[in-house]
Amino acid sequence: MTIIKGHICYSTDKDTLHTVENGYLVCERGKVKRVYESLPEEFEGIPIEDYGDRLIIPGLVDLHMHAPQYAFRGLGMDMELLDWLEAHTFPEEAKYKDLAYAREAYTYFVEDLKGGATTRACIFGTVHKEATTLLMELLEDAGIGAMVGKVNMDRNSPEYLCEESAEASALATVEWLEGIKDRFTLVKPILTPRFIPTCSDALMERLKDIQKQYKLPMQSHLSENQGEIAWVQELCPDTRFYGEAYAKFGMFGGDCPTVMAHCVSSNEAELALMKKNNVFIAHCPQSNENLSSGIAPVRKFLDMGIPTGLGCDVAGGHVTSIFRAMADAIQVSKLRWRLVDDTLKPLTVEEAFYMATMGGGAFFGKIGSFLEGYEFDAVVLDDTNLPHPQKLTVKERLERIVYFSDDRNIYDKYVSGVRTKR
Repeated sequence: MTIIKGHICYSTDKDTLHTVENGYLVCERGKVKRVYESLPEEFEGIPIEDYGDRLIIPGLVDLHMHAPQYAFRGLGMDMELLDWLEAHTFPEEAKYKDLAYAREAYTYFVEDLKGGATTRACIFGTVHKEATTLLMELLEDAGIGAMVGKVNMDRNSPEYLCEESAEASALATVEWLEGIKDRFTLVKPILTPRFIPTCSDALMERLKDIQKQYKLPMQSHLSENQGEIAWVQELCPDTRFYGEAYAKFGMFGGDCPTVMAHCVSSNEAELALMKKNNVFIAHCPQSNENLSSGIAPVRKFLDMGIPTGLGCDVAGGHVTSIFRAMADAIQVSKLRWRLVDDTLKPLTVEEAFYMATMGGGAFFGKIGSFLEGYEFDAVVLDDTNLPHPQKLTVKERLERIVYFSDDRNIYDKYVSGVRTKR
């Protein structure tokens, strides 16, 4: 049993941020037992980790990031998506065939995550099965809970990176899955077709068979960029909208737990199918700004009841901080409300925090809150470097940390009840 004490903040739903000053968070066998304002006698004699005036929040959840792109963050930010992929992404990802290079680059990426507030993440690797396994090993050693995918792509990609056939891509995926079976506790595989333009129908058919056999969740991209959407329509003329290009292969929610990044320009029919199938949306505001993709209507997602979380989308996004993603999500929602559609009100701090914790965490199960039975993922925040002349409430202190987005505020971390080292 673990007991920690401090100013505790967590979501109970999208509109409610619950705070307990000088509260006690009691956890047993890696799961939350309860939050108490005062500690009951039944726990007398159990050691308490007292964090004093610090804040304690659930670990943050990143629903979309590309580990091999970490090395070129901040480059090509004046380009749109498809040109950016050709100029920066594909040449960089080809380098991960070299395991020595992959180890160095992935170590930088994992060390950044380890020092940040993210405790769970959905992560793209590359087409290289050995490098993807290495990434999983590094994440496991760092105590980070993750779903990691070997990327599939067999068309419309540079020759130096494109897998030679649907059969070859599927075979490499099965070999990767068999090679990692039962090896990890915190890190799990996720099926990862890059996006429809780089995945043939033949490959998607094979991936669906793999999904059924191994009972895998799936991650990909959806309706991010206008040029991308038009391209998908050309490639898939039998579909009414982008999402149907996944759905026709049975990989769009339902029996296949699915998270789709972006959804900036999803139409009403696409959103309705996502709601019906419980498809998660990974809202990546910084990436959508950098690559000129637009502003996703997140208010609509939430009002419709579509499960929604946040993603940094490195390297479309230039930092890995989900605190920054919270602030960006609020800010771009204000611009959308003011300049595009005044019927969709801006996001609140409570809603952004919910998406970063409980909302996105639901893709992993009971993750992202301190309600009873949730996994004990926690981050301890020290804001003494943010002095203020007045006494602030716990919520006000948390809001400032969100907007300042500074990893120096992260004092301690727990994942599934285990204290991780920074």
